[in-house]
Amino acid sequence: MRALPILLLSLFCAGALAAPPKKAPARPAAAQEAPAAAAPAAAHAPSAEEDKGREINGVCAACHGEFGQGGKRGEYPRLAGQRAAYLKDQLKSFRARKRINLPMYPYTQERELPDEDIEAVSEFLAAIQLPTKPPEFKDSDDALTRLLAMDKVMIIPRVEGDIENGKKVYQKECFACHGRTGRGRGKFPMLVGQYSNYLKKQVDAYLKGERPHDEEGTTGILNRITEKDIQDILAYLTTLQDIETAEAK
Repeated sequence: MRALPILLLSLFCAGALAAPPKKAPARPAAAQEAPAAAAPAAAHAPSAEEDKGREINGVCAACHGEFGQGGKRGEYPRLAGQRAAYLKDQLKSFRARKRINLPMYPYTQERELPDEDIEAVSEFLAAIQLPTKPPEFKDSDDALTRLLAMDKVMIIPRVEGDIENGKKVYQKECFACHGRTGRGRGKFPMLVGQYSNYLKKQVDAYLKGERPHDEEGTTGILNRITEKDIQDILAYLTTLQDIETAEAK
């Protein structure tokens, strides 16, 4: 099997360049016993393209988790359920150096990550559904089974803020690109279910000009709203996680 680079080592967060991790180890047999309600895997037999995406994602898991749930409390963002068009666009932006992230440059070059691999891993990650409520366990479920099942649960803690104001500002300024319920549109990313501290870090990067938003200069949406409004939007987004699960069904 060909060598795989670390993909998405820090898809949204710059960090120190790390050596590519080894191929992800096989999951323990107990993982197969996790309650069905918690399993993000598709119910149908995987296609060759899905298998390829899963293989590529095996090395991404070192930072973003086996199920794309992110890691280190948002240092590495959630990728599971993210829009495939957005993931593809960002990987290609790293390659073209339109988005500055030094650790990603060596691993997104054409010789390391061809377009077909970008397609496969992006579609694989986009198809993963993470539950937002803990599963119901059986008395016979052992500790490892419970732990593996809980690894798939994505619950973003509520953050401080005026939820009603956040809803008002979001529905006025943000919904056109990110959707009424924060699930994104086209190449615009899903926001709901993402780590709040990660989102805040990206907003700060936009405002500093370190990462391009959809506007140029300092006259965009994020430059027009206040710091309090941004915090209120983050608080509002944490209330939409149940809607996210309902829409995914």
